[in-house]
Amino acid sequence: MSPSTESKIAGFDLTGAILYHYDQFPPKSLNYSDFVNELVDATAAISRYDQMLKNLHNSEILLAPFRKQEAVISSRIEGTVSTMDEILQYEADENDDAANKYTRSDVIETFQYQKTMLSAKKALQEGYEITPHFVRQMHKELLSFGRGAHKSPGEFKKTQNYLADKSAKRISFIPISPERLAEGIDVLFHYLSNDRSPDLIKTALMHLEFEALHPFQDGNGRIGRMLITLYLWKSGVISEPHFYISSYFEDHKDTYIEKMREVSDNGQWEEWIKFFLVAIEKQAIANLVKAEQIRSLYEHLKSEFAELLSSKWSIQTLDFLFTNPIFRNSKFTNSLGIPHASAALISRKLVEAGYIKEKQAGSGRRATLYSFEPLLELVRV
Repeated sequence: MSPSTESKIAGFDLTGAILYHYDQFPPKSLNYSDFVNELVDATAAISRYDQMLKNLHNSEILLAPFRKQEAVISSRIEGTVSTMDEILQYEADENDDAANKYTRSDVIETFQYQKTMLSAKKALQEGYEITPHFVRQMHKELLSFGRGAHKSPGEFKKTQNYLADKSAKRISFIPISPERLAEGIDVLFHYLSNDRSPDLIKTALMHLEFEALHPFQDGNGRIGRMLITLYLWKSGVISEPHFYISSYFEDHKDTYIEKMREVSDNGQWEEWIKFFLVAIEKQAIANLVKAEQIRSLYEHLKSEFAELLSSKWSIQTLDFLFTNPIFRNSKFTNSLGIPHASAALISRKLVEAGYIKEKQAGSGRRATLYSFEPLLELVRV
């Protein structure tokens, strides 16, 4: 099927739709001179960022907000709109069915994004490889709740899907057909396992090809962007899976989409790679600045908390707040094993000093909800 043989599908206009680039991946040759400067700059920028990661003794605590940011922004690119505060409050009440009874589906979907990322990280740490089965498991968890739960979580597509402008009722891209998807998936993963190109180039082409295959009914963009981080980590480009790129893609969304379409339309592989490498460079610089701000805040508050709290729990309290910027007092007490009287005193001192703010008063069996504003002011998106 092609746009020339059928002009309408379910009320959507196919005029001008671009078809998947059959039998063109991986590109037989690339003109490195077109993007060598961008490759050098991207490599240098992400190396500087990774050196910062290596110097952090508690990167999981300090950079957890990056993962939450990524979940919000990557989901927003797909039209799923939620805020950092909504995600953090849902997380604080994750096991409270009554508190989350009326939570918007967008919030649940975004929460599932970061949960899926954590599960994937754990699996790779345990020795799993990035394979088609691994990707299907990621997809199964991502779509286990919310609006995508009825769209075959964990299963590759069996019917043709499309990328469309729903408001204009116009299809812009027709991914690979389901009949040839298995072949396309095999080619992609064979390329990842066997090609000897620089890892940043492989990551660029992996992301492009995954999005062009569009192997699932829903969630392709989110899975594809998660794979960028996971592959960079698995291939050794970064030492921890804390590099996220969706902010740059969102800020340049039209170019992001157009550069991918141009590969299928007229074989502009080098232009896509150049765009991707610039994205890596600019995001690495931005991430480094933000990470340094977070680290500086942590170091600054470490001494302030020690003086204010005069407690053996001061560092544990600070670590908890960086990991749970919105929390209920009950979780604070239970997670750290702090005596209730000590926890109440710590909370009161932190509120009085302006470090945490009461978002929701305690009521009945539900503890007071607090927000850790110094960190949230840095990471809200």
